[in-house]
Amino acid sequence: MSNTEWWQRGPIADVPSMLQPVAHILLQVVDSVDELVAPLTEPQWNARPANVASIAFHVRHITGVVDRLFTYARGDALTEAQRTVMRAEGAAITTAEIPLAIAHLHARLDAAVDELRSINPATLDEWRGVGRAQLPSTVIGCLVHAAEHAMRHVGQLSVTARIVAVD
Repeated sequence: MSNTEWWQRGPIADVPSMLQPVAHILLQVVDSVDELVAPLTEPQWNARPANVASIAFHVRHITGVVDRLFTYARGDALTEAQRTVMRAEGAAITTAEIPLAIAHLHARLDAAVDELRSINPATLDEWRGVGRAQLPSTVIGCLVHAAEHAMRHVGQLSVTARIVAVD
């Protein structure tokens, strides 16, 4: 079954049907990141070819953006701890920190899928303010963007990983 993508494996247990695509994408993000970063060394995690974002940034940013957008989906404001984590996403990573970054990614995306199970589909179109400017969105808008934004960074990570692997 692992040779198929998550969307081809059927519904995720107890996730409302409207949120199945979000769950599938988040689970695919984890699998894709694991596969892409497995062979990389510390210098490759930190490399910034053509001044693009590093692998370390992408892994941390995926974790952080899902955390932040799910916070907004709940109608909550970011905490100072979340802002601190966000500011540190671009920092260099050490070999010792790599397993922790991967563990944080797994834990946050697993928690996000669990959270999807508790969302009442009747609330999906409720207004949510995003960021300090309280830009207008909805519960489903925040959730879909979390998944979409995470997968966008998987694409960027994929290109960077391929480039640094041949340098």
